[in-house]
Amino acid sequence: MEPKGARSYVGELVGTFVLVLFIGLVVSLSSKAALGFTDWAVIGLVHAFTLALLIAALAGVSGAHFNPAVTLALVATRKFRGGDAAVYILMQLAGATLAALVVKGVLKDEGAPVNYGATLIAKSFFQSDWSGFWVEGLAAFLLMATITGTAVIAKNKSDLTPWLIGGALGVGVMCIGPMTGAGINPARAFGPLLVSGNLWDNFGTFVFVYTLGPIIGALAGAGLMEWLYSGELEETGMTAAREDELLIEIDDGGLDAPR
Repeated sequence: MEPKGARSYVGELVGTFVLVLFIGLVVSLSSKAALGFTDWAVIGLVHAFTLALLIAALAGVSGAHFNPAVTLALVATRKFRGGDAAVYILMQLAGATLAALVVKGVLKDEGAPVNYGATLIAKSFFQSDWSGFWVEGLAAFLLMATITGTAVIAKNKSDLTPWLIGGALGVGVMCIGPMTGAGINPARAFGPLLVSGNLWDNFGTFVFVYTLGPIIGALAGAGLMEWLYSGELEETGMTAAREDELLIEIDDGGLDAPR
């Protein structure tokens, strides 16, 4: 695994910024204070489409993590350099914070009632952080299992890979959004909580539910897929679709078929 460079770091910053920006906008607008209702199907679709488009555009630059839980899971399964992980996570947190600041600047009045897209436990569903921890972990498990199964394993990659990963995030959001706000990403949770002024009052929940939950879920998803596909994880981290189709030279100096 070669060390990442400035372009990869900027790719993570920009990708996380765009992802959290559109999430913050749709959550702020699709709310009782703005449009009169919350439509988690629409919010889930925005997650899915935005992530899919960003993966298609930036996977070849940075690997398109945009999520500290994904980065740490790839490090744990030896698909990403630990030395680059700290910089990636800093870029992800910075991108999410910048995005939340833009959402606040654009939708100051409309976004205030929902804290500009901040994730908080819905007390009508859960009375303790444990339940939130488990559902955030399950959604991250689905996301990371999909990432590993479609973007890390060479033989499974296709032009549909970005849409499958985006779809996994969208499904998670539609299912758990009403309960936890659907963080599934410590950076996505961090930015809006910090900018809205709710981070320190809910710091324990942020660490346990929105940080440890997704990290443990992602580790479990990556670990399970690595075990299921033991011996076939040939790629290092998320890569662009069909990058594995390399032309190789043969004895007569010509080119063999893609492999």
